[in-house]
Amino acid sequence: MASLLARLGRLWRHRWVDEAEVRRALPPALLDRLTRRVAASERRHSGEIRVCIEAGLPLSYLWRGAPVRERAIMLFGKLRVWDTEHNNGVLIYLLLAERAIEIVADRGIDSHVSTEEWAAMAKRMGAAFREARFEDGLTQALEEVSALLVAHFPLPEGEANRNELPDAPVVL
Repeated sequence: MASLLARLGRLWRHRWVDEAEVRRALPPALLDRLTRRVAASERRHSGEIRVCIEAGLPLSYLWRGAPVRERAIMLFGKLRVWDTEHNNGVLIYLLLAERAIEIVADRGIDSHVSTEEWAAMAKRMGAAFREARFEDGLTQALEEVSALLVAHFPLPEGEANRNELPDAPVVL
């Protein structure tokens, strides 16, 4: 019975949070600032960063009791973050209904960063999100991911990032 109640509670949370909630948490001006921050970051390294914000999981994920990470990995592929020349794309995924954060990194950058480092980064973001400081959390995450990409995939002198993926956050 407790499992059924938990599943129904999760279903309710995901149906309750909608696009209006996303717009309140991340208004267009904030999305514009995030786009500029991603673009500025990518001028310093050869990596690609995508930010994806989703109000709630699709029903198919909820019925199966799928973990948030599964959705983030699916979006990593769908948004083609895996499809970069140096395999150094990073997806920062925020699921508002659960205030969940997932960072999914392609094998090029992931081979340089420990699982604990990614988890610590997500934990720091989560602390800001729990206080409804979405811009602070996302800005901090962008800065931390950028620092890793600059350290491991710096642009050679005089070379520009090809910008293989859009810089604007994806809102689902």
